[in-house]
Amino acid sequence: MRDTETGTGWVVFAGIMIMIGGILNMIWGIAAISSSSFFAEHATYIVSDLNTWGWILLIVGVLELGAAGSIWAGGEYGRWFGIFVVSLNAISALMAIQAYPLWGVCLFAIDILVIYGLAAYGGRSLAS
Repeated sequence: MRDTETGTGWVVFAGIMIMIGGILNMIWGIAAISSSSFFAEHATYIVSDLNTWGWILLIVGVLELGAAGSIWAGGEYGRWFGIFVVSLNAISALMAIQAYPLWGVCLFAIDILVIYGLAAYGGRSLAS
């Protein structure tokens, strides 16, 4: 007999996606700061240049890793901090949509699912 609470899967999904997003944002941020050829050469960004976006991604990535840890710990703080950080990530995905349209829309959609999971079920502890 299964003893799991409704919505536990959503919270696990949110924590995993935030952790993966944080790691990827940190990698992309470092690559953008170092002016790597990984990114599109003549891409235009809504705000500033590639170096600035690198710093933004690096900061958001670090915040996402903190949010993932907070979500795994459970409770209300992790829920609201996760929603705040994922909202920042969703905004940054939309701001880079001119340079990477499909990727930006996909990230935005995943962020919306994570926000739903945290808003609907995030206040419960995973350990219980």
